[in-house]
Amino acid sequence: MTTDRSKTLTLVACILGSAIVFLDGTVVNVALPRLRADLGASLADQQWIVESYLLTMGALVLVGGSLGDLLGRRRVFAAGVAGFGATSLMCAVAPDPGVLIAFRALQGVAAALLVPSSLAIITATFDGDERGAAIGSWTAWTSGAIAIGPPVGGLLVDAISWRVIFFMNIPLVLACLWLIAKAVPHFPGDPNRRVDLLGAVLCTLALGGPVFALIDEPRHGFGDPIVLIPLVGGLVMGALFVLYEARLARDPMLPLDLFRSRNFAVGNAATLTIYAGLGAATFFVAIFLQQVAGYNALEGGLALTPITVMLVTLSRRWGRLATRYGPRLFMGGGPIVAGAGLALFARVDASGNFLTGVLPASVIFGLGMSMTIAPLTATVLGAVDQRHAGIASGVNNAVARIAGLLAIAVVGAVVAASFSSALDSRLPPRLDPAAARAVTEAKRSPLTVVNPPPGVPDAVRLRAAEVHAAVTAFHTGILASAALVIAGGLLALMGIENPRRREEPEPALAPGPAVDGAAPVQALRSGILQGPCAPASASSRRPTSSSPPSRSSR
Repeated sequence: MTTDRSKTLTLVACILGSAIVFLDGTVVNVALPRLRADLGASLADQQWIVESYLLTMGALVLVGGSLGDLLGRRRVFAAGVAGFGATSLMCAVAPDPGVLIAFRALQGVAAALLVPSSLAIITATFDGDERGAAIGSWTAWTSGAIAIGPPVGGLLVDAISWRVIFFMNIPLVLACLWLIAKAVPHFPGDPNRRVDLLGAVLCTLALGGPVFALIDEPRHGFGDPIVLIPLVGGLVMGALFVLYEARLARDPMLPLDLFRSRNFAVGNAATLTIYAGLGAATFFVAIFLQQVAGYNALEGGLALTPITVMLVTLSRRWGRLATRYGPRLFMGGGPIVAGAGLALFARVDASGNFLTGVLPASVIFGLGMSMTIAPLTATVLGAVDQRHAGIASGVNNAVARIAGLLAIAVVGAVVAASFSSALDSRLPPRLDPAAARAVTEAKRSPLTVVNPPPGVPDAVRLRAAEVHAAVTAFHTGILASAALVIAGGLLALMGIENPRRREEPEPALAPGPAVDGAAPVQALRSGILQGPCAPASASSRRPTSSSPPSRSSR
């Protein structure tokens, strides 16, 4: 087998491995309304089906990167792919929402092993401009896989069952394992590194507490101990996590010294806000189009197909332009355009008109994200020494997933409060007991419009009030998501520094610690991305010391 062919197959393996994770996230979003119908899942259950996966993945992705450094990236990549296949089978046979949530959490653990290794292997395999082209291919193909998931998943959900969306991972997993065995080179691990298990536990508790509190707050209120204790406990665990990582951990999963680099710090701050808005938006768009606008799963997936076209056809071109002219304009302008596209979703009403509402919003959103992904990925990794690229990419990967995790919970609380307020505004203060019970039930499932049960007086008015409340809540949530994405663009415009171009050739980089892919599209992720970075190309030079780069080296 020629070297070029080995590299090609390695790239295909890394793309396929990442695509499985991203595809699964988008398909699950499309299936959420069917899960409500088949398993009786409430809005909180729907949130946890997504959040449990993001929680374990976001909390453990840095541990996955550390395991790759310790045991070898090919070995950990293969273990993650195999584990993802096994947990997909478990999800496919889940009998109720609680069990599915648990299995989705295990699926996130497998993804935390898989994702950090895919771009890590690409970075160690390809050099210079060849690496930039490989990363562009990875971005384009994984973005396409993410975006094509909704229509394919919708077709399967409508024609067969939501369980098929998990079964369909199995042939992809087997193909990826074959490619790993056939072509992916072995990169030896570093036995001197240790896995930061205590840091992982603290991180999981710090994230899980607030997420649990925010998801349950609409039902219990902030004053209830079931909400207040996890919220406060999570904040305390977060403070302990930062203290432990800064002073006590031997091999910290979050090396805070990396944030001394301006581009690394600003790039991750932009990632946090961009993917927070992205994760929340894609979650609620998928639910609204089906549960309020009346789309079936296939129609809901096809409605967002324009995003696929924009990402696949333009991502590589924007990446090349960012390499030539510097990333700041693209990292700043892209999210602003994407945020404007999200804001256009606020024009979509209960009719869900595709041509005048969904289509223009999807096109502009896709254009903005195609401008953003590759420059953001390259900039964050180009801001650190190559020896630290693996952990730096893992940090960015974790930030992207944590952003979606927290945003779905926070914006979900905003959506629930908006729904309740809008519903009350359309109804008289005193209701018949049967109508009052129907209103209480409706408030437990925002963005869901159902016919009131028989015997409820003035049922037509009640249903009209629910439709109004659902549309109002969706508009509130989508505008909040748009504001977050735009804020990320403004951060990048103000804070990112274009790397200086140098005339001398860049020295060859030996295969060292490879990068952990930030997978920024997850969250289209996810929901439509739902991911989540890769190293800079030739124009983004790295310093040769292990310390954070100085201003002159950026």
